[in-house]
Amino acid sequence: MDMVADLYAAQPFWIWMGFAAVLLAIEAATGTGWLLWAAASAAAVALITLAGVTGAPLEIGLFAALTLVTTLVSRRFVGRIHGSDSDINDQRLRLVGKIGRAAGAFVEGQGRVFVDGSEWLADLEEGGDLPTGVKVAVTGVHGSRLVVKPA
Repeated sequence: MDMVADLYAAQPFWIWMGFAAVLLAIEAATGTGWLLWAAASAAAVALITLAGVTGAPLEIGLFAALTLVTTLVSRRFVGRIHGSDSDINDQRLRLVGKIGRAAGAFVEGQGRVFVDGSEWLADLEEGGDLPTGVKVAVTGVHGSRLVVKPA
């Protein structure tokens, strides 16, 4: 245990940078987004130790505070940029706002549309019937179905 304490006392910068690298590697492997800010905070603490601010309790407290602040701030701004329901892998969400055509007649508000090169199940926003070939605009996604209205 004394060897670890001696190493930490002699090289706090490299201990914190190593910790930041481990956190970043775990983040890269999992892709959760939660450890990115902890890794950045550990790197910031490493840089602060270069300025001569040392002492394990102070550094750990600074790391905890920086991690909390950066995580909360990032969640606030990342959510604003991407939206709370954004999923880069969900093809349906990118169709919102696009124009397509009714691939078949809509009966009682349900039918199929051809949008952006693919055919999708769809619901009319206001319900009712719609003939084949009418232009429609995608206004949203509800479950696995697109929500459309006549364009």
